[in-house]
Amino acid sequence: MFVDRLIESVKVKKTHVVVGLDPRIEMIPDFIKEEAFRRKGNGVEGIAEAMYLFNKGIIDAVYDLIPAVKIQVAFYEAYGIEGFKAFFRTAEYAKSLGLIVIADVKRGDIQDVAKMYSKAYLQNPLFDAITVNPYMGEDSMVPYLEDVEKFGKGIFVLVKTSNRSSKDVQDIETKKGSYVYQEVAKMISRLSKMTVGKYGYSSIGAVVGATYPFEAKILREEMPRCYFLVPGYGAQGATAEDVVNCFDEEGYGAIINSSRGVIYAYRSDFWKEAYSEYEYGQAAREEVILMTGMINNALVKRKYIAS
Repeated sequence: MFVDRLIESVKVKKTHVVVGLDPRIEMIPDFIKEEAFRRKGNGVEGIAEAMYLFNKGIIDAVYDLIPAVKIQVAFYEAYGIEGFKAFFRTAEYAKSLGLIVIADVKRGDIQDVAKMYSKAYLQNPLFDAITVNPYMGEDSMVPYLEDVEKFGKGIFVLVKTSNRSSKDVQDIETKKGSYVYQEVAKMISRLSKMTVGKYGYSSIGAVVGATYPFEAKILREEMPRCYFLVPGYGAQGATAEDVVNCFDEEGYGAIINSSRGVIYAYRSDFWKEAYSEYEYGQAAREEVILMTGMINNALVKRKYIAS
């Protein structure tokens, strides 16, 4: 079962950090681009090669520290078929080093279309879990739920997202006196009973933004069986203290994603004096170690884990 494998990896590696692989060509070190363009030319094939080589360097630097990577498909889709090749090559390489791979695809469509999306990702051995958009209703999620059970995969359903304007839709008050995100949470909580593992968590999880700690506290109570995938740490402004409400009292229940803050750490004010672009992997590693320590310390302060 997906969620059991995730929790066991979290326990072994003693971290809740997930690294997002969102390569932007303009932010990839020049020496990688030069090598990729030499091999493949400076068109989309060269760009895709640079993205893959960059990702490979990040994975090599952090794979022993983290349970999973999250690969956001949009950064690859932008370059067509060559970009998709880099997307799949990245997933394959991460899997080869024992990492759990989350495809951040945010799919959401009518049931017949959802079947094809689910076939593309949840029936693909390269991917362990995907993100799903529930805002077309419960029936649009049925194919994903079926494949979660059949193939031992996982889904993280968008409930309260990290972007500022999520409130424009998700915080609309309903006739029941609750907010839209709370009604979605109730639906996901009910569905999560379908597949619960040995640690009491379901492979049907939720996306809950770190930028909304008050709402996260409400949602932790509303969805006690759901593991949270938590974006918004670092570049979007959330801190270790902000993510604590996503955890249960034993210090589990959430994985915290950082993309830009980790993979471009070598460009940050904090690390740029210590690491050159040639050491971008080492900077990423140090950022993961720092992030892990900060989150674990915040959990200790909350008395969710022992010091």
